Amino acid sequence: MSNKLLVRRAAVLGAGVMGAQIAAHLTNAGVDTVLFDLPAKEGDPNGVVTKAIANLVKLSPAPLADKALAERIVPANYETGLELLKGCDLIIEAIAERMDWKQDLYKKIAPFVPAHTVLASNTSGLGINKLAEVLPEEMRHRFCGVHFFNPPRYMHLAELIPARTTDASVLEGLETFLTTTLGKGVVIAKDTPNFIGNRIGVFSMLAAMHHTEQLGLGFDTVDALTGPAIGRPKSATYRTADVVGLDTMAHVIKTMADTLPEDPWHAYFKAPKWLLALIEKGALGQKTGAGVYTKRGKDILVLDLQAQDYRAQAGELDAEVAALLKERDPAKKFAALRASSHPQAKFLWACFRDTFHYSAFHLESIADTARDVDFAMRWGYGWSMGPFESWQAAGWKQVAEWIAEDIVQGNAMSNAPLPNWVFDGREGVHGTAGSYSPGRNTMVARSANPVYQRQRFPDPLLGEKFSQGVTVYENDGVRMWADDGDDIAVVSFKTKMHTVSDAVLDGLQQAVAIAEQKFKGLVIWQPKEPFSAGADLAGALGALQAGKIAEFEAMVANFQATSQRIKYAQVPVVAAVRGMALGGGCEFQMHSARTVLALESYIGLVEAGVGLLPAGGGLKEFAVRASEKAGPNGDVFAELKTAFESVAMGKVSASAFEARNLKLARDSDVVVFNAHELLYVAKQQARALAESGYRPPLPARAIRVAGDVGIATFKMLLVNMLEGRFISPHDYEIATRIATVVCGGEVDRGAVVDEEWLLKLEREHFVALAQMPKTQERIAHMLKTGKPLRN
Repeated sequence: MSNKLLVRRAAVLGAGVMGAQIAAHLTNAGVDTVLFDLPAKEGDPNGVVTKAIANLVKLSPAPLADKALAERIVPANYETGLELLKGCDLIIEAIAERMDWKQDLYKKIAPFVPAHTVLASNTSGLGINKLAEVLPEEMRHRFCGVHFFNPPRYMHLAELIPARTTDASVLEGLETFLTTTLGKGVVIAKDTPNFIGNRIGVFSMLAAMHHTEQLGLGFDTVDALTGPAIGRPKSATYRTADVVGLDTMAHVIKTMADTLPEDPWHAYFKAPKWLLALIEKGALGQKTGAGVYTKRGKDILVLDLQAQDYRAQAGELDAEVAALLKERDPAKKFAALRASSHPQAKFLWACFRDTFHYSAFHLESIADTARDVDFAMRWGYGWSMGPFESWQAAGWKQVAEWIAEDIVQGNAMSNAPLPNWVFDGREGVHGTAGSYSPGRNTMVARSANPVYQRQRFPDPLLGEKFSQGVTVYENDGVRMWADDGDDIAVVSFKTKMHTVSDAVLDGLQQAVAIAEQKFKGLVIWQPKEPFSAGADLAGALGALQAGKIAEFEAMVANFQATSQRIKYAQVPVVAAVRGMALGGGCEFQMHSARTVLALESYIGLVEAGVGLLPAGGGLKEFAVRASEKAGPNGDVFAELKTAFESVAMGKVSASAFEARNLKLARDSDVVVFNAHELLYVAKQQARALAESGYRPPLPARAIRVAGDVGIATFKMLLVNMLEGRFISPHDYEIATRIATVVCGGEVDRGAVVDEEWLLKLEREHFVALAQMPKTQERIAHMLKTGKPLRN
């Protein structure tokens, strides 16, 4: 049997919160998807599902990468629709967490499931082997658990849980599909309650709740302690509980209590009294508007247990503890935490200690290696380091001794001893040979599944270093490199947020020149997000305030020259974009031969927000594209409308698909779902273009423009907005100039101009705007606050 899982069509069973969003993400990824639920009591039998699909469009963050995709999901129900399963290659069951309901459904669908189809349960903690028991013998080897984290489009983690009967080839095929097609980070978990992520994650929340009470800290103080200050998400502990839903939280805790009677920490698997009291009142967190936190007017208040009421938030890090957490050396930081008598420091040490203790004690039973636990916590809970990485970074042996001491003295939550392997002389669990597996008592390398060859730079674990290639050229702004013997070079920016400075402009031009001589293609790619936050505003403002207008104009001309150099390079230049690509960053990808976009690409020409207009060739490019699209007799103005609105309103795409809709990306640009595969795909695209006899486009010398009539039409729209007070007079000024440039200036409608003419218009209007006091106020405000000023 081949292990290539070909998914032409998928089915999702259950149109609840998770099921509907999994169906949405499958559809994002181009998988034809059928969504099932119970038949509606009256009217259209598919009514339940139709309603769930309609709701997807309203959710935030958006499960669909493009609202139009909602129409592609096929609604079905278990009474009249089961025949549809016969055309499905993958079925994901995502109904409510009840063993009996799930098993009944499996019996019902079994006769309709084809002989090759993979069936997976998206349970967050029920036994996979137990679920498999009701399946007919011939289906068991194609059944396993696949646990997506909420929201499925954005959370990188997918836990894959084999049953004893699951075929290895089925797992490998599903892992490949989840990784490349859906863009997930896959961790293989053992069939134990709550698997890896929620087992450790929920325990760490229970530990935090226990120590909150022991040390008498406020909920807001604990959230200040357990968020970004220790490399965790802003939602920290209690905000996370509110977002998840306090009822869901209580349900998960009860599941742990019911299914883990032997766990040495079992005594703590119960919801605190205050949590149950809130649930009884119907205060379930974010979904009901009140939980641990509530909003009154504009203020967010926090529950005070002493006063039995909400109060203003006051909880912040004590200065002494905040200073201690800023310590760069983890060994010094942990030593200071343990030595401190400050309640906040004691709290943090206790939380780390008990989570390390719990993770080490259970590692062998829940996962194959320590790597799986650390990735589950990073990808599923947003921790910057997993528990084993944190422990190893702080000094494995020393921390192990401290934990052992605390256990003996009765300070730890449980008196269960640490496993023997912790003390076998090791310096940690991650090393060059891989990560430790207590079950096999050896270091285990990363997965050999061929799908991982597509990740040139996988998410690195503590101590892992991936070759950075050979430097071909470097200056203060960029580094150009290639792998040994490779014919495609890569150039990356070295500036903060990958902003575009003079050194980046000069470096890019130099990189293109070298690529033309020595390589078949060039990829612009950044090792970390964002792709680029745009031009270096601080440098620009400095030149302006010093009155160096000529210097400022030269910088703009150099920007345009760089974009043109990318466009007309003799080898294909491919932009590999993920995260933000704003302003100049967006313009560089517009000029590349092709862009490869990660699904989560947030692209925009946002210069209007700082009182400017795009002048790196972006507006010129819109005019060129509109002329090409309209052809000799078409309506150029109609082709410009969307692009003009995108720029004038400073819109930023919320996905790669939306970037296409906003005309900030081309329909021919490629979308990649796994950000770790972006570089691989971009290099393949560059190579394919080169191998197919790539030539740059011929210079655009006959661009038909919308001219004065186009400008006048745009102005009519703008005057209405100005009179309705939707925009300020300065916004009107900026937008009018944007319209003037994209329409080719005050020339006749249908007049023919060349690129040089349009670039000159861009420069003139950009420099004119830059000298206006209101624009300089906007730039200064953005630099100071990071927020746009409406003046």
